[in-house]
Amino acid sequence: MPIRIANGAGFLGDNLDAPRRLVEAAEVDYLTIEHLAELTMSILAHQRAKDPQAGYAGDFLEIIDSLLPALRTQPQLHLIANSGGMNPTSCAAATSRALVAADLGDLMVGIVRGDDILANLDEWRGAGFSFRNLDTGAELAELQTPIVSANAYLGAAPIVDALNQKARIVITGRVADASLTVAPAVHRYGWPWDDWHRLAGASVAGHLIECGAQVTGGYATEWNNCRLTDIGYPIAEVEPDGSCLITKPAGSGGVVNRRTVVEQLTYEIGDPQHYLTPDVDVDFTTVAVREMGTDRVLVKGATGGPRPDCLKVSLAYRAGYMASAQLVVYGNDCQEKAQAAGQMVLDRVALAGYQLERTKVEILGTGCAVPRGSTSNRTTNEVVLRVAAHDSRRDAVERFTREFAPLITSGPAGLAGYAAGRSAVRPVIAYWPTLVPRELVRPLVMVMSAHEWAESVARK
Repeated sequence: MPIRIANGAGFLGDNLDAPRRLVEAAEVDYLTIEHLAELTMSILAHQRAKDPQAGYAGDFLEIIDSLLPALRTQPQLHLIANSGGMNPTSCAAATSRALVAADLGDLMVGIVRGDDILANLDEWRGAGFSFRNLDTGAELAELQTPIVSANAYLGAAPIVDALNQKARIVITGRVADASLTVAPAVHRYGWPWDDWHRLAGASVAGHLIECGAQVTGGYATEWNNCRLTDIGYPIAEVEPDGSCLITKPAGSGGVVNRRTVVEQLTYEIGDPQHYLTPDVDVDFTTVAVREMGTDRVLVKGATGGPRPDCLKVSLAYRAGYMASAQLVVYGNDCQEKAQAAGQMVLDRVALAGYQLERTKVEILGTGCAVPRGSTSNRTTNEVVLRVAAHDSRRDAVERFTREFAPLITSGPAGLAGYAAGRSAVRPVIAYWPTLVPRELVRPLVMVMSAHEWAESVARK
């Protein structure tokens, strides 16, 4: 029998009912929850800075509550989630309290830490590591603003370690998306860590299901042929040879066919011959995709090579402040009025003594948002004016937010939609992609019963 690995979330904010609906409708061995993205890590780092006990995905606790009946009645069900974010320990403690309250205190809960390398950066830079920006080539020493977070993308090995210690629930920090699926396959089949082709196959399976419903009809070009309201989330049936069959719970909405699978297969992969993960270098060009029946698609033939010597690092730093605001502009001359109104806002900020460092005026509805796919000369009598500002000075951005409401009585006729109030000024967290030598990063694994997690926190 193949191992059945499902995914119940593709990002933090995904459908909270999806994990429960999935395990109620289909029996799976492992349910993965993929909550992290670069922006998400920055948000969680900001939360942890305010509260040392925060910094994890709060949605995960609602998911746990919804899965309590399944955890009680489905002994084969395991849960692997990177929802620990910046604080897997606190996430495990909160999860364990819910388990204990539901009389499931004997369940083993594991955490994977070690991805947070922020405290090591100065030491490693002193040893000669430059942490060049993968996009610009700049060295980290050139960055003049505070670093908020730095997290290496761990692989499947520490999760396998936790599963070997009998963990039913494994909570991680920044682990690569596909590795959440690779780990249970390696644990079940005992593949060696240099079995590159099988690891590649499992990585392809993980890549296909990591975005949740995108492979089952969500975000598909044939969206009008799917029933998306109650869309089913994906299941990968992974075979011992690394091939997989992608499906979804019977009777659920959405669709799994060759088109939806290929669309997700090519989603955000960069070089298709070298899809680099912490576990393996995957060649997607050897993959074959074939429909095997209704909502059943076979994916096989992935090949792989030795894993990279370095791990990707998601580093975030403070980059000033921003705000945006929008208004509806209507009338036969709405496009001209909107452009003029947007410029008035910027000019009035300048009259107040601030030359904003970065601004953008958009006339939504004229093709400016997707210029290559739209036409800007369409006839319309209604558009949305959106103006955004970014500056290193908070007071400059605050002044910008004060210039929208006055347009209502001191701007062109035909403006509406100003009742939401003054826009909020938000700190900007920018992304610095870089690499770290693998040998510098030391994953840490801890497995205890939910009772023990709850008691350890209580003692503190």
